[in-house]
Amino acid sequence: MTNTALITNDATVLGLLLLVLGGIFYTQTIKTGFFKKFYTYIPALLLCYFIPGLLNTFGIINGQESKLYFVASRYLLPACLVLLTLSVDLREIIKLGPKVLIVFLAGTFGVIIGGPISILIVKHLMPGVFEGLALDDVWRGMTTVAGSWIGGGANQASMKEVFQVNDKIFSIMVVVDVLVANVWMAVLLYLAPKAKQIDAKTNADTSVIESLKKRLEDYQAANSKIPTVNDLMYICAVAFGITGLAHFGADTIAPFISTHAPFLSKFSLTSKFFWLIVLATAMGVGLSFSKLNKLESVGASKLGNIFLYILVATIGMHMNIFEIFKNPGVFLIGAIWMIIHAVIILTVGRIVKAPLFFIAVGSQANIGGAASAPVVASFFHPSLAPVGVLLAVLGYVLGTYGAWLCGVLMQSVI
Repeated sequence: MTNTALITNDATVLGLLLLVLGGIFYTQTIKTGFFKKFYTYIPALLLCYFIPGLLNTFGIINGQESKLYFVASRYLLPACLVLLTLSVDLREIIKLGPKVLIVFLAGTFGVIIGGPISILIVKHLMPGVFEGLALDDVWRGMTTVAGSWIGGGANQASMKEVFQVNDKIFSIMVVVDVLVANVWMAVLLYLAPKAKQIDAKTNADTSVIESLKKRLEDYQAANSKIPTVNDLMYICAVAFGITGLAHFGADTIAPFISTHAPFLSKFSLTSKFFWLIVLATAMGVGLSFSKLNKLESVGASKLGNIFLYILVATIGMHMNIFEIFKNPGVFLIGAIWMIIHAVIILTVGRIVKAPLFFIAVGSQANIGGAASAPVVASFFHPSLAPVGVLLAVLGYVLGTYGAWLCGVLMQSVI
């Protein structure tokens, strides 16, 4: 396919994306006039997705033809996961208690049952929505959304193979995934600054979060220093050295399982990307018990967040705003599906009196995975990003199982 975009050179596209990110970060620091009011209602993170999406929609760049997302997801994402987990203190996270896990699993359950329920609602109340689409293709395509929402890209790809999803419906579902998920994330980011008021109204216990934030802030204040070139080189050596090891492990483990236990493909265990994420995170957590965790004092997680925002921009490149008008019925199903997930996770959160942070990160660990869960967590507080990372990895583990079950349920209601 010929790339007909105005800008086709990936080096130029990368420069444009970084200019966009730089502009967003600069304007959000302006505390007067238009931008102060603008960022009161529009989260900066949403723009990091949305502006690259507009560039793609209007043909300035072509996200499908660009290799930037592949590079960001294979190199920057694992490096980012290493840097975000390098400073994690598992004992402190365990002290957060069972509520965060309960809310996370409620979100997973919401995705699993939300698929078949959304099909039933649209099928019986608005049957004309499916005009031009085969119902068999719709539910199969929706399994890839379930895989992405519970787990991530590896689980999404697994569902495409497991349920033999054709390329046409798969491309539509990718847009459903990105657009609907980003709208929900925008809602969570909008609510985040109001967390204290919301938690007060719901009588949520935020003491464990505040205690964790204070301890981490005190540690950073006591140990942080201006990084030298040596410090930054050490950070890069650890991040990309571990990324290289994770790639080596993934290139070894995935083919071995594929050859000797191919039936495990339904659980994503033959996916190199799955093993890349798991190994990078596991090694990052492992290093958190070593002296290398002191790299956090010279900005390890800050560099990790830069990598993460670049990944966010490359994800946004795949959005095409006009697609929503071509197959509105499919997007309607996606919207109902997300509402079901939201209602369940918010209800369970209210029942167990979980703070909004647990609900937002638990939801994004499902819906956004490793790409956005730590971003949303750090939006509440930078030191809380590792909580998002660890929950996102749990989502990868559960993603294929949950999406497969969701697929079976959706098939049964067609």
